[in-house]
Amino acid sequence: MSMDEIRSTLFSAGLRRLLIKTLQPGERVLWQGQPDAIADMLMWRFLWWVGFPWLILSAVAASRGWIDQSATFFLMSGAIMIAAPFVMLLYDLQTLCVITDRRALILRTVWGKRTVTGTAFEDMDATFEILDISRGAGHLNFASGVSTRSPDADYTGRYGFRCIPDADRVRDILERARDQTAPRRSRKNS
Repeated sequence: MSMDEIRSTLFSAGLRRLLIKTLQPGERVLWQGQPDAIADMLMWRFLWWVGFPWLILSAVAASRGWIDQSATFFLMSGAIMIAAPFVMLLYDLQTLCVITDRRALILRTVWGKRTVTGTAFEDMDATFEILDISRGAGHLNFASGVSTRSPDADYTGRYGFRCIPDADRVRDILERARDQTAPRRSRKNS
């Protein structure tokens, strides 16, 4: 599979339509890719280490009558811990990261809700940061000071593409795109 392709999933047609609708006249796509859903899911695998024993102990305790009235809470908590990594996998399959000749875009069709977040080159940090995750994937942070409530920002407000495969290569593409538009931007400002 090429990195510049949207994975063929249930969600790819919706992501393609959203991208076409989002692009401004004359805007060109230089790169597009999706988060490494498996790497992201594996980041959350510690929940399985807690969730499976929790669920088993809760089931045993409920069957013996030790937790009569709170059995539902304990059983549901265990089920949620086990399901969370799979939910993250589905979330990533409904996400598309795009670099155009004008900006970086994060598009989502998560649970039927379409969202687009764009960051213009002039709003990006001078230096991009990569945080390695696993399986060759990493977080590519290109902006700071973003609300920590954004799903694409960390706890400090650093914002960017999450769990992107080959993040070094994607950073190079983003830096090249930004550098190529810098002369045009400075001419417009003068």
